[in-house]
Amino acid sequence: MRAIILLIAAVLLLPAAGHAASSRLDQPNWSLEVKGGNFYPEIDNWKDFYGRDHTWHYAGSLAYKVLRQVEAGIEAGYIKDRGQGYAPLNSQAQGVTVLSGRVTYELAPINVFVLFRGMFSDDQWLVPYAGGGYTRMFYREKIESQGAARGYVNGYHGRAGLQFLLDGIDSSAANNLFQDYGVHHTYLFVELEITKAALDNSSMDLGGKSYLAGFLFEF
Repeated sequence: MRAIILLIAAVLLLPAAGHAASSRLDQPNWSLEVKGGNFYPEIDNWKDFYGRDHTWHYAGSLAYKVLRQVEAGIEAGYIKDRGQGYAPLNSQAQGVTVLSGRVTYELAPINVFVLFRGMFSDDQWLVPYAGGGYTRMFYREKIESQGAARGYVNGYHGRAGLQFLLDGIDSSAANNLFQDYGVHHTYLFVELEITKAALDNSSMDLGGKSYLAGFLFEF
């Protein structure tokens, strides 16, 4: 009787186990990135305006995997700094020196990109990648008691980096992420992103270099 019960239980559990295994072997279709780091603007004398030569850059992206190694997606970022003294955007765009009060400078780049990842196996612990595409850079410079200058410019960007597989550090946590949220793989990555976005009728470039780090989730 006991053997019969065990046999019935095995028969009932076999399809569920097979489904879980086949699901785990399915290839991910999407990738989600969250990242942050330092942005170094191309604007001349940025340090004179804002006290340092860089500011914070935060971004997130969502991409669809056309192939395991090729994906297309969109990224939204946010860059902000505050300073005291001259307003670089107005000064350089107009070719004059504009004395200002407190200045708040904001950028919101939207990137549409294609990315190529050097992925050859799912357990590959180090994956190089590179890509780039179109950028629309929204900007806003608010000068205390003087109003704001805002708008957008079109440009392009490129980025490259390395991603490090984290699944093996804690296998149980990786399995739980898959079971609960459908996350196949988790990576830590570092990257360099270069953006070019010049104002019309001006040599002023609102782009720059960003040194970023973050997490990549494939699902």
